[in-house]
Amino acid sequence: MNFKKLMADLEAKNPAQPLYLQAAKEVLETIVDFVNENPKYDKYKIVERILEPERIVKFKVSWVDDKGEIQINRGYRVQHNMAIGPYKGGLRFHPSVTEDTMKFLAFEQTFKNSLTTLPMGGGKGGSDFDPQGKSEGEVMRFCQAFMMELQKYIGPETDVPAGDIGVGGREIGFMYGMYKKIRGEHVGVLTGKGLEWGGSLIRPEATGFGAVYFLEGMLAENKDSIKGKKVALSGYGNVAWGAAIKLAELGAKVVAISGPDGYIYDEEGITSQEKINYMDELLQTRNNVVAPFAKKFPSAKFTAGKRPWEVKVDIAIPCAIQNELDADDAKTLIKNGCKYVVETSNMGCTADAVVELQKAKVAFAPGKAANAGGVATSGLEMSQNGMKLMWTREEVDQKLNGIMNSIHSNCVKYGKEKDGYINYVKGANVAGFIKVAEAMIAQGIAY
Repeated sequence: MNFKKLMADLEAKNPAQPLYLQAAKEVLETIVDFVNENPKYDKYKIVERILEPERIVKFKVSWVDDKGEIQINRGYRVQHNMAIGPYKGGLRFHPSVTEDTMKFLAFEQTFKNSLTTLPMGGGKGGSDFDPQGKSEGEVMRFCQAFMMELQKYIGPETDVPAGDIGVGGREIGFMYGMYKKIRGEHVGVLTGKGLEWGGSLIRPEATGFGAVYFLEGMLAENKDSIKGKKVALSGYGNVAWGAAIKLAELGAKVVAISGPDGYIYDEEGITSQEKINYMDELLQTRNNVVAPFAKKFPSAKFTAGKRPWEVKVDIAIPCAIQNELDADDAKTLIKNGCKYVVETSNMGCTADAVVELQKAKVAFAPGKAANAGGVATSGLEMSQNGMKLMWTREEVDQKLNGIMNSIHSNCVKYGKEKDGYINYVKGANVAGFIKVAEAMIAQGIAY
């Protein structure tokens, strides 16, 4: 495998797609030695084939707003690789959605899903539609129009989307209703469904729960404990909320949370049920701002327009969006004594930030490993749908914990360096690559 040639070819084929190129470069850099030690992967051109999505669907979504005016958005579904199972990955409704965004997320999803050990391929989709500030009727009409096109390309054994940024239980419900109306069947074609119609317990909390379970593995590897650790969280959605719940349950102290308006610092910690419930209450308003938290709780102080990485903490958990933690943020965290960074958003750290963290020997978990709890629980929802049953909260949580422990073990297996430092990025990429690559070889030149 010639890394420089592969990257040059990739850049030529994918101009103006920096996110996809960033994601691909990170993977290639970490698997190059492993691939070169195993010539069969070059023989079957596995890397070149994995880099090329199997299908990119791009479509127009026309809908009518409350004023009776026609609005037009773009919809996407990138079906990246189905060597180990149906395409699986979320739908994101956000103004930042582009083909580049979807390609990078689908690429990452392929490796993430492989790590879960569940039979799921990688895909991602969404639209540049912004649900913020829209009425419920407008959101419903958009979701219905979006599904009228998307339903042509998905199915319970083909492609099973889930939620992501801007797509929660409400949006999943609207889309599922339209899918049933068009197709005339009640099947597990979407995950993140309501409990009354095929959903799974702890699905909303699962990404946050899974990240904390992965963190526990990192701490144990360093003979450390989560109790009493100070934590900063970014993002103000289900992911950060789920992480806050589990961190409080295990005895950690979340002292900072953030949203698009800034961050709050609470020296007492967001550990009480009242504070966590208020996080959920603010979450339901769907504007993701955190300033009201400081007005409700006197111990919390709000800082406008800044990110929480300037706060002195033991653990940083970015939960918002790609490239939200840069090299300067990383240097500040290192200076303040942060020992663990758990990337719970997809590619939440810039490449330069990762270099700084690894250079300082900070334990750094990449998103494809740390945030796999969400898609893992989506996979568990698919299993429950297939068997026409529903597991208890305890059963789902136990299975999720087991999956995250397995992911952590594989990352350590392939990422431990000679000096004992765990390169979780390398470990995750190599472990994820092996399963997909072996399936592709076994199935011939089909993918």
